Amino acid sequence: MTILRKMLFPFSLMYGFIIWTRNLFYNSGILKSKAYNFPVICVGNLNTGGTGKSPMIEYLMNFLLPDFKVATLSRGYKRTTKGYKILSGRESTNEVGDEPLQFKRKFSEAIIAVDADRQNGIAKLQEENAEIILLDDAFQHRKVKAGLNILLTAYTDLYVNDFMLPTGYLREPTVGADRAKIVIVTKCPPKLTKPEMESIRRRLRLQNYQKLYFTFIAYDKEIVSDEKKVQLSSLKDKKFTLVTGIANPSPLVNYLEEMGLDFKHRAFKDHHNFTEAEIAQLKKEQLLLTTEKDYVRLHKKIEMGRLFYLPVKTAFLNKEVKFQQEILKFVHKK
Repeated sequence: MTILRKMLFPFSLMYGFIIWTRNLFYNSGILKSKAYNFPVICVGNLNTGGTGKSPMIEYLMNFLLPDFKVATLSRGYKRTTKGYKILSGRESTNEVGDEPLQFKRKFSEAIIAVDADRQNGIAKLQEENAEIILLDDAFQHRKVKAGLNILLTAYTDLYVNDFMLPTGYLREPTVGADRAKIVIVTKCPPKLTKPEMESIRRRLRLQNYQKLYFTFIAYDKEIVSDEKKVQLSSLKDKKFTLVTGIANPSPLVNYLEEMGLDFKHRAFKDHHNFTEAEIAQLKKEQLLLTTEKDYVRLHKKIEMGRLFYLPVKTAFLNKEVKFQQEILKFVHKK
């Protein structure tokens, strides 16, 4: 923690009190939340960014889409448009945000929409006859009361070890975790042991009604572009540049290093909008590898055959069938 962040600790106490009071008003009914009589599932976190919300949304879509008409609703972070917008897949990331466009490119049959006003967005999606709505990053949006809250926390950055903004990265006090029915520890080591899982369970101090699951990032064996797929292992004989604009690229960097690949890393902030000067520099590179989220920002700006992304997905370390049963139980109950 930097000295500046430590100096801002009084502001963290003030901010924490304000958010705690706001939550108290919602919990007591002084401020109103809108509930729904059909399945609304929220995927969110207490920390800012980097917990794997997008792969979890994609996991749920992949699981539910064969049997249900599924919609996702995001605010469309950093987009230039306003209000409700349903995606066709032909938009730019500036218009709708990178993650919603990524969802639409991967799940063309799903209804993907953006709206900062979640109540309005849900009402519009009802008109589209959506059977299930997945709320992306809406855990702190208390005007909407999701029927099922899924809270994510990264293995290396558990919310119980963090502080409120601006000293730490918590959006709200840790007691807010109690609103979640399901808590998932993401980005775990693939060989996490049962004793380690139990240690984390104790540290999280979950309520009796809360279910705990552990997941890791599963990387594809192929890298992908709009034109072709190539074995990731084929890069062992090549030098390339890794470009990331995500909150925490460390797992990806470590994975590529463990494979013995020779690359340099150009790291940008999460949801980075690449400037013309940055694009010009990237065009000088012979081979570029990036994340799927960054690929939707870059693929129209970099010549074909030089830009690839490495697909990732959420994989469960424990009780995946029980997790799926929990989701279906909620869906059918509604």
